[in-house]
Amino acid sequence: MASTVHLQKLIHHNRERLVIRFGYDNQISGEIRNIPDRKFSRSLKAWHVPYSQTNLKVVLRLLEKHKAEINYHPDFGDGNNNIQVVKELLQNGLAPAGEAILLKAEAFKNWMQSKRYSNSTISAYTDALVIFLRYHADKTLNDINNQDLIDFNNRYILANKFSSSYQNQVVNAVKLFFGTVENRKLDLELVHRPRREHRLPNVLSKEEVKAILDAPGNIKHKAMLSLIYSCGLRCGELLALKPEHIDSKRGLVVIKQSKGKKDRIVPLSEKILELLRHYWKAYLPKHYLFEGQNKGEMYDNRSLQNVLKSAIAKTAINKPVMLHWLRHSYATHLLEAGTDLRYIQEILGHSRSTTTEIYTHVSNKTIQRIISPFDSL
Repeated sequence: MASTVHLQKLIHHNRERLVIRFGYDNQISGEIRNIPDRKFSRSLKAWHVPYSQTNLKVVLRLLEKHKAEINYHPDFGDGNNNIQVVKELLQNGLAPAGEAILLKAEAFKNWMQSKRYSNSTISAYTDALVIFLRYHADKTLNDINNQDLIDFNNRYILANKFSSSYQNQVVNAVKLFFGTVENRKLDLELVHRPRREHRLPNVLSKEEVKAILDAPGNIKHKAMLSLIYSCGLRCGELLALKPEHIDSKRGLVVIKQSKGKKDRIVPLSEKILELLRHYWKAYLPKHYLFEGQNKGEMYDNRSLQNVLKSAIAKTAINKPVMLHWLRHSYATHLLEAGTDLRYIQEILGHSRSTTTEIYTHVSNKTIQRIISPFDSL
């Protein structure tokens, strides 16, 4: 389900800011973090960035990419900045998606579905291809070459300050489309890919995790957040769990067809098992372990995000915590407790050990042993 985003222009701390208010959405939040001088306001309960025509275009194109529904505050426009101008800014540099583009995108989508790509990859690649083809709507597919992709990177992605991960996503989508649907390979060796960003995972202390897990008064909410942390689960993995995936006798949770279509098992602690038993008696789920308001239906992703948001509001934590932080914290706390990195890799379901090794950079296991030369002055 697409996010609903509310845009407002106001004076905040004596500066003109563009306020971007929406429910919990990891992808949109992640991209807003790439905008210079972006801040999250606890009082406004929203992200805000310096108000400018450039930032307005960046935000609107970001929201278009994620198919967000945009609501404008009544006092948003004035003369040169009315809603109609804003909508025109959104389309600046991009032609409408005509029938030919949509047909090609549908053919690409069908090919990926037949190869059993994940739904998230299909959606991301299709959207990226449509944006690219709209940008070059004045050219036929036979005329599109490497230089057009380079031009798109420079004039659209870099000019709008989109993330390097999105740039790579577009390159991958265009490469796959031309190599399959069009049966014509582009020489991507000539296309500059962005240097890979190395960002450290966000990690909470054990005290902060405990405060979050103790906050919910509802046992279902408490069980969901606790299971994410205690087993290092991704959000989708938790929501897809069924009662039969909890192996209480062996003390395991079976994760079915997770990222990369892989099954794996993770250890289940006695403490979380006891909590799940209390939850089970209270709710008696039928199909999924955690169900929505209607019996047998999967719990909604956005509702789970709101569960975390409500829990954070009851604590003294002043950080933009996301569900994935619990998984990061679980891995880091395991490492600090002396668990072998190889076991952590298996538990988290990482294909490569290098992915798991990033937690060594945020673990305080060895860093705290380093004595600063300042102490000996």
